[in-house]
Amino acid sequence: MTQAKKIPSSFIYFFGSFGGILFGYDIGVMTGALPFLQHDWHLENNAGVVGWITSAVMFGAIFGGALAGQLSDKWGRRKMILLSSLIFAIGSLLSAFSPNDGQVYLIAVRVFLGLAVGAASALVPAYMSEMAPARLRGRLTGINQTMIVSGMLLSYIVDYLLKGLPEQLAWRLMLGLVAAPAIILYFGVLRLPESPRFLVKHNRLDEARQVLGYIRSKDEVETELTNIQTTAGMESNVQQSTSMKTLLSGKYRYLVIAGIGVAGFQQFQGANAIFYYIPLIVEKATGKAASSALMWPIIQGVILVLGSLLFLVIADKFKRRTLLTLGGTVMGLSFILPAIMNALIPNFNPMMIVVFLCLYVAFYAFTWAPLTWVLVGEIFPLAIRGKASGLASSFNWIGSFLVGLLFPMMIASMPQEEVFAIFGVICLLGVLFIRTCVPETMGHTLEEIEAQGTNKAHKA
Repeated sequence: MTQAKKIPSSFIYFFGSFGGILFGYDIGVMTGALPFLQHDWHLENNAGVVGWITSAVMFGAIFGGALAGQLSDKWGRRKMILLSSLIFAIGSLLSAFSPNDGQVYLIAVRVFLGLAVGAASALVPAYMSEMAPARLRGRLTGINQTMIVSGMLLSYIVDYLLKGLPEQLAWRLMLGLVAAPAIILYFGVLRLPESPRFLVKHNRLDEARQVLGYIRSKDEVETELTNIQTTAGMESNVQQSTSMKTLLSGKYRYLVIAGIGVAGFQQFQGANAIFYYIPLIVEKATGKAASSALMWPIIQGVILVLGSLLFLVIADKFKRRTLLTLGGTVMGLSFILPAIMNALIPNFNPMMIVVFLCLYVAFYAFTWAPLTWVLVGEIFPLAIRGKASGLASSFNWIGSFLVGLLFPMMIASMPQEEVFAIFGVICLLGVLFIRTCVPETMGHTLEEIEAQGTNKAHKA
């Protein structure tokens, strides 16, 4: 790879995280499309099929994250992001042209689309963390979350604007329009440089020096290049024999458990039950048709975007563990309190649960949502970063898949307040995990974090 002229760092950071737009659109678009699809294909009383159609993207993402993580160590972050943009475009168009009542077809296509979603969830944080300086890593990696929630908000707005069309056309356009930003991503990534850490690992030192020149001041380039070379040299022998089994052995175990645990808890806390099914949640609370409740996803999307912007401001001012503890505690209480109030207060207004859900989303938006991917991007040592990031992404998507699949069945058989109370308990368990199993990473270089984890493992 040769670059004829300097690439602005702002361009690198923008398109490096732009995959989040597609990620967000694809996980958000079914929220508005589902009521129309349900009515068009007569699925109102088939919670199992609804769950599978909704969660199929997350099922594909389980494998997309793991596969992209491993291939990115071999081919590079940039090439894998390019490939994922093509899958985004093809998968969205195939979804739009689903045959009538083609339930199996749509599920299969959404599994294929999930490969790109999972790849984006693994590749973008890794790429951004390797490009960002330590002092700004939280803020710049947090741009990924801003892109994700912006993509979700965009999908909600598109859903709302298209809701007046005939239902057969409305949901197809909603699912197909992601092809446009996918093409934008493809051409943007064509100009992106490869990660300097990947280049050093493959002995392309001149290119690594050139890339660092785009994103660091002149007096930082050689120092950082030397640090990366030192770490890569120490890890090279280990890298040759690194396997998935290696991740949970020796000095890596502590950091791998921490990163994978945070990624898993983020999903099992139930956030995506809100994002995928908020119109159905409002319908169950009010009795009004879900297709008339498409303003609620926009409200949730606005809260998410505002929260992500708040995170960009505070990301490098508060410790990671402090923010995760605050967020998880408030999120847990937001889910548990409606169940308590419903049990104690006669004629409890069921719409109060939606108010508490908004509070949950507000705190999730600037704590667990962005910080999960910040930690995944910065906590894993260089020798295992690709594989470990992919595995963490897969655990995250396993949680997302199970929540998306099971939530319609749960609310069909249990009061909504009790379902969310279960998620609330998981939120509080996540806080306990943060306090006992996750190291603080704010302000540390990737090499310092690795040393910190090694020392912890030896003490254990």
